[in-house]
Amino acid sequence: MSLEDKLKKWRKLEAEAREIRRREADWEFIKKQPARIRAALKYYIEVGDIRGAARMALMELEDFRELLRKANVPTVV
Repeated sequence: MSLEDKLKKWRKLEAEAREIRRREADWEFIKKQPARIRAALKYYIEVGDIRGAARMALMELEDFRELLRKANVPTVV
């Protein structure tokens, strides 16, 4: 498998994961959050960068994971 094929496969997997996060998220819960938290949740849903999203939210990683659970946003460990 060429590097280009691997990149295409990776991009497809990332797009599928993003779509699942968007679909499963509790958008009503997310809309009720303070602006910083809401932005971090949306960032995670779109990008999948949990550490960056936790930093954006000014939260510890485990606390942010708990917030994702409350928002019904799937994560992969």
